[in-house]
Amino acid sequence: TNFILTLQLTLYPLNKYIVIVANIISVNDFVPDDLNPVSIAKGIALRMKERRLELNQTQQGLANRSGVSLGTLKRFESSSEISLKNLLMVAVALDATEEFRLLFSHQQFTSIDQVLAMKSAKKRKRGRNV
Repeated sequence: TNFILTLQLTLYPLNKYIVIVANIISVNDFVPDDLNPVSIAKGIALRMKERRLELNQTQQGLANRSGVSLGTLKRFESSSEISLKNLLMVAVALDATEEFRLLFSHQQFTSIDQVLAMKSAKKRKRGRNV
């Protein structure tokens, strides 16, 4: 686990020695924004709102077109909380479903060796605890 440790160092002269006292101010879990689920959700909500405004739609208009309640849209834009079903309904109304098709798509290959290795590998049907 990566984390950020914030220290406050204080130097105290003591006879011919210097005593260093370290106080832990905070320990924060460090998760880059592109790996942080909260940041990802906020980004999706922000892009949805920008798309809605580009199309000159009100929240009420989008609610009517998508079949999602106005309260749900307001909550999504303010707190980034929405069910997957409602998010998909909004995406259909905003003509933004292509991104969902790419969500869990196959990995991008960087060499022909990777393509050949994947073709020869047995396709897994279930996971295994390691």
